Amino acid sequence: MSDTPFPFETYSHAGEVVAVVVRAGVRPAATAFATDAEASLQLGFIVSPAGREIPRHVHRPPVRTVTRSAEVLVVDSGTCEMDLYGDDLTPVATVALNTGDVALLLCGGHGFRMTDDTVILEIKQGPYPGLDEKEHF
Repeated sequence: MSDTPFPFETYSHAGEVVAVVVRAGVRPAATAFATDAEASLQLGFIVSPAGREIPRHVHRPPVRTVTRSAEVLVVDSGTCEMDLYGDDLTPVATVALNTGDVALLLCGGHGFRMTDDTVILEIKQGPYPGLDEKEHF
C-alpha cells in the first residue's frame, strides 16, 4: 500500500487484499494509491494544483498474465450490503455501501444485497467470457 496517509478501508484474508473501499467524499490531500504496485488493478487519486499539466502520453502495450478478475464497483445511487469472502470462501466481512462509495474487488468471492433501489457502475477487465466464468457457492 501507499506510504501516503489515505483514508480507505482494506479487507484482507490469508495475507491477501480481498477488497478496498473508498467512501464517498473521502479525498486525500496529496496523490495516493490504495493499492500496491503488484495489484492486478490499481486504485488511487491523483491530486494536482490548478495549472499543473500531465504530459500527453500513450501506454505501451505491456505483456501481462491476468489470473484474476478484478472489479471496481461504484454505487451510483442507492445502498447495498457487500459480503466478502477469501479465496477459500471463508467469510471476511459484510460492508454497507452507500451512494458514491467505490469498492475495488481484487480476489476472493463476493455477493450483494440491495437495501434500496440501487444502481452500481461496474468496471472490470475484459473480454467477458460469459456467465461460465462465475462459480456460485
